[in-house]
Amino acid sequence: MEFLDLPQLLSAAGSVRLPGSKSISNRVLLLAALAEGETEVRDLLASDDTERMLEALKALGIGVVHLGGENWRISGCAGRIPVCQAELFLGNAGTAFRPLTAALALAGGDYVLKGVARMHERPIGDLVDGLRQLGADVTYLGNEGYPPLHLKPATIRPGGVLKVRGDVSSQFLTGLLMALPLTGEAATVEVIGELISKPYIEITLATMARFGVTVQRDGWQRFTVPAGSRYRSPGIVYVEGDASSASYFLALGAIGGGPVRVEGVGHDSIQGDVKFAEALAQMGAQIEMGPNWMASRAPAGGLVAVDLDCNHIPDAAMTLATAALFAKGTTTLRNIASWRVKETDRIAAMAAELRKLGAEVEEGGDYIRVTPAGLKPAAIDTYDDHRMAMCFSLAAFGTPLRINDPKCVAKTFPDYFACFSAVTKAAPVIAIDGPSASGKGTVAARVAAALGYAYLDSGALYRLTALGARRAGIAWNDEAAVAAIAAGLDVSFSESDIFLNGAAVGDAIRTEEISAGASQVAALPAVREALLFRQRAFNRVPGLVGDGRDMGSVIFPRATLKIFLTASAEARAERRYKQLIGKGFSANLSDLLLDLQQRDARDSGRSVAPLRQEADAKLLDTTSLTIEEAVNQVLLWSREASL
Repeated sequence: MEFLDLPQLLSAAGSVRLPGSKSISNRVLLLAALAEGETEVRDLLASDDTERMLEALKALGIGVVHLGGENWRISGCAGRIPVCQAELFLGNAGTAFRPLTAALALAGGDYVLKGVARMHERPIGDLVDGLRQLGADVTYLGNEGYPPLHLKPATIRPGGVLKVRGDVSSQFLTGLLMALPLTGEAATVEVIGELISKPYIEITLATMARFGVTVQRDGWQRFTVPAGSRYRSPGIVYVEGDASSASYFLALGAIGGGPVRVEGVGHDSIQGDVKFAEALAQMGAQIEMGPNWMASRAPAGGLVAVDLDCNHIPDAAMTLATAALFAKGTTTLRNIASWRVKETDRIAAMAAELRKLGAEVEEGGDYIRVTPAGLKPAAIDTYDDHRMAMCFSLAAFGTPLRINDPKCVAKTFPDYFACFSAVTKAAPVIAIDGPSASGKGTVAARVAAALGYAYLDSGALYRLTALGARRAGIAWNDEAAVAAIAAGLDVSFSESDIFLNGAAVGDAIRTEEISAGASQVAALPAVREALLFRQRAFNRVPGLVGDGRDMGSVIFPRATLKIFLTASAEARAERRYKQLIGKGFSANLSDLLLDLQQRDARDSGRSVAPLRQEADAKLLDTTSLTIEEAVNQVLLWSREASL
């Protein structure tokens, strides 16, 4: 599985141009396809969901032309789908699957609609029941009430009153409303129960009106499509920036200082998720807003917890759950039952991942309650859900973390992590690499102390792994078993010693035997993989100095300052000899020199993360330098790098 490791963040500030709204994009594409005339769609979201809709429209014979960039031309079919038989794959795109189901069920053709496994777990029975009230012939090909579906030609009975539940997904009502103009007759939809996600119905009504169909409504319970309604192209349609995506960057500003400004959506938006800014303001954030932009700053006293009904911001509310990690008190988010039937069961998924970070979480059928605690590093699973990946990136302000399957953000925001990186500043890293006994450990520790940074002796982790394997009776070339030891290491560092399972082992891991074992286990790919995130988790505020063999090449490739610290083999052998003799160990200078030369060859020639000077690393030869001189040179470079 692919992953992205995020260091702990120091601050956030800057500006982001938002991608187009997914909800608006797919509504516009479908209505443009059903309308009379050609529509030029500008600023369309480029994402997995819109790709599925575009592919479906092409398969149905709709004229689709890419005009370059985010602009498309759609040739409408005036309500008559050109291709009457097709099998469509719609991935996990609910904004494509539900409305297309309704439109095609009333179009009179023979269609099969399928998706990924999760799409087949997302309910659609209420929409199908509504379509059957019109005479549509819809068959479930799997479990009753769920996709995949087979839509067959049928005699549609237009007009009358349809009933649909409103408490599962607003996309059912959206699908019906968007499809009803195809009948040409007046029809009324009555909502049974409370309608959730009302802002998304507002988007539907506004988009339909843009294409010439004005729906009459009585509150949120009764919607009437007038007789003679038909879609007409407005010519050119601009897609707003995605208000749900704005929530992550507004939260970044509120947590990380700011200001962070998002462009493409503001107080003139038709999207309900712009009201996320109001929720963030209730937590104390300083919010500014214009017609098509919003900005946020952190409050002087920090964020405070809220108890909020989130029916009006169902998707953006997820961002509040991770923002709650940085708020004083317990945050409760209510009326979020729709999370259960999204790309994953978002209430359960959010609770599970927040607990990994150390938060106290209570979940119910339609609420989640989050109490922050000391955050700890964790690998966050994303459940093939774009919003899980983006929401949990915020947690990096409290701890280093790993985001599994980060490319799932392609569903709505393919460039999310690039934009995230552009407006955040991470805790700096000084990576010092070099051969054994070059003095890099001593230099790194003193530089860390001078800067007030944390210190990582990466070699100690490999030595600890070698020691742990030896004590467990495991051979150093038993890759799987040694990797298991590495993954389970209980390690802590103090200023004067290193502890394994609570016992001081600073001297035990420095013997020549364990040093040789460390070099052997470090060449095992599975061991290096097991220790990768553990090492990156040391990258905390205010900064880190790490030394090893691959700090700048593998562990921290984006380190603020990289140094390759070396010395002649003879000088290093003499240093090691004096070190061992000083600690009461017996040593032979000739043997030490030969061992260092062999270890240099092994470390430089190994296939996994070989020892080498990176192109962007500064060379520091300490053969003729004192420790103080070497430390001062590194500190000078750090000042030049503005650390």
